[in-house]
Amino acid sequence: MPVIQQPSNQIRLTNVSIVRLKKGGKRFEVACYKNKVQEWRTGVETNLDDVLQISNVFVNVSKGEVAKSGDLQKAFGKTDVSEVVKEILKKGEVQVNEKERDHDLGSLRKEIATLVAEKCVDPATQRPYPVGMIEKAMNEAGFSVKQNKNAKSQVSECIKTLQADSNLPIQRARMRIKVALPNAYAENLKGKILELAEKVEHEEAGQSDWETTMLIDPGQFRVINELLQKECKGGRLETLSFAATATTTAVPT
Repeated sequence: MPVIQQPSNQIRLTNVSIVRLKKGGKRFEVACYKNKVQEWRTGVETNLDDVLQISNVFVNVSKGEVAKSGDLQKAFGKTDVSEVVKEILKKGEVQVNEKERDHDLGSLRKEIATLVAEKCVDPATQRPYPVGMIEKAMNEAGFSVKQNKNAKSQVSECIKTLQADSNLPIQRARMRIKVALPNAYAENLKGKILELAEKVEHEEAGQSDWETTMLIDPGQFRVINELLQKECKGGRLETLSFAATATTTAVPT
């Protein structure tokens, strides 16, 4: 008489993350809890029992097909399941289903758009754009989000793409800074500093110091800071504001 499988004797994997490694011409998989793989790889989690849903190696997790000892020996040179599991966790690729991938890409796209909105303005008004408008321009420009990179590392590329391929006028927000140099250094350095300005708002030579307030591209801040550290003693660099948000204008209703 055939055995009828009831739900009580079936293993149902929920909240599962599959890590897959192809080796020796075969595919090997382990079933893990979501978010635990990265924790194990970074050393935050060290207990394999808290990472794995099932302490076994599969050729197909979704079908419940367990890898044979002979295949493990041939591919890994060992049959110790825990050691094989560690290698798969270390070198394998985390599999993401299509729905989850779309959700992750959507979240990443939103995060990039938010960062762009924080760093950029409408050149005509010097006011920031809403995140939704940035997202629309990203779609218009055909900006492709790279899932294997974090949002911060994709911001510069996104801004360049928007400037080149979208109809949205956009520029980086300008930073307002104040630089002060002892007069002994001002003659040699003030020219180099003023060259880095987008706009000089104020310049004054006092009895002991030379000072200037100016707008710069945020990328120039580090250049000016390094210049002061290398070539000046007693120089001061202060961030006053981002020009885009320094003032607000009432919008007629």
